[in-house]
Amino acid sequence: MMNCLVIRDLLPLYVDGCCSEESAACVSEHLECCADCRKIHAQMAEVCPPCEEEAKPLTFRRISDWKASLLQSVMLFVSFAILAVGVLLEGNTPQGSQNGLWAVAMIVPATGYLLSIAHWFFVRAYKTKKGFSNGSCVATLVATLLGYTWALLHYVDGIGVTTPHVWMGASLSLVFCVLSKVLSAQYARLLGKE
Repeated sequence: MMNCLVIRDLLPLYVDGCCSEESAACVSEHLECCADCRKIHAQMAEVCPPCEEEAKPLTFRRISDWKASLLQSVMLFVSFAILAVGVLLEGNTPQGSQNGLWAVAMIVPATGYLLSIAHWFFVRAYKTKKGFSNGSCVATLVATLLGYTWALLHYVDGIGVTTPHVWMGASLSLVFCVLSKVLSAQYARLLGKE
């Protein structure tokens, strides 16, 4: 059996659960037999209750952050790809009645969506996933409507409302608004928003 001075030296480690199994066994055995050390142990345990460990492992958080970054990167890439194709097609029609059709059909919707992804950097400012998702949808809609306002002013003569390109642009804008709402909710979930 160990002497009380050695046990009292080990008690802080024993209370914190940081001593080896052998030391813990010796301290437990001694505490059964020694009332003075038991009293000191009770006082220490009262002052320093055992810590509760976190329920979620750290690695899950890192994986979720990585997936959220990947989702954001894919959406940026898709926006840039559609934007690049639109610019390429628009560059082939610099004059005449076809000028501006690809801007309306692809460039404005892709730019609106691209700008709304910048809103994703403010996810932590929202209290809920639903609020962030709705905010992303509104950001996409506002950026797209501003783009169409610019296109209307810039291409005053060239674009008719019945043109298939206009309907293609409106459809693509609608798809981007829905994508923004759905994917931003997924993004917020991956970052821990409820």
